[in-house]
Amino acid sequence: MRASLEALKRELAGLRTGRASAHLLDPVQVTVYGSRMPLNQVATVTVPEPRMISVQVWDKSNVSAVEKGIRESNLGVNPIIDGTTLRLPIPAPTAERRQELAKQAHKYAENHRVAVRNVRREGMELLKKLEKDGKMGEDEQHKNSAKVQELTDKLIKEIDQTLAAKDAEIQKV
Repeated sequence: MRASLEALKRELAGLRTGRASAHLLDPVQVTVYGSRMPLNQVATVTVPEPRMISVQVWDKSNVSAVEKGIRESNLGVNPIIDGTTLRLPIPAPTAERRQELAKQAHKYAENHRVAVRNVRREGMELLKKLEKDGKMGEDEQHKNSAKVQELTDKLIKEIDQTLAAKDAEIQKV
């Protein structure tokens, strides 16, 4: 269940709000040395300002490949080349784009709520099977079922809080 919450946090970090984030470039793949590699294996990504991402390419011959990879990633940013550094100004999203991002965030959260509920279902089935096989008493099964439900409720609440924080960040102009 915790893994699902952590996965949700990673997915939400990749959503582009009005603020720059180094995680925004995590999905970018670059074709260098005859193969596709993640951007973070050929350059250093930093955030020097709230609306600017800086990409310092390690090998000067890869600058154009990195630029091409960023442009092809459909992130809606246009790299500005300055030697071996690429600057990516992050424009503020439009109201329509903020609504799309909020919908995407809600979709991510719902998928992870379902994943948590599936883990709960599997846990409850295991407890019932252990009781049926005689490896656990009825009272112990009820006590453990209550603990599983309590943990599920706690994690669903954490998912909702994480979503609310991300939603507020997205809607902030």
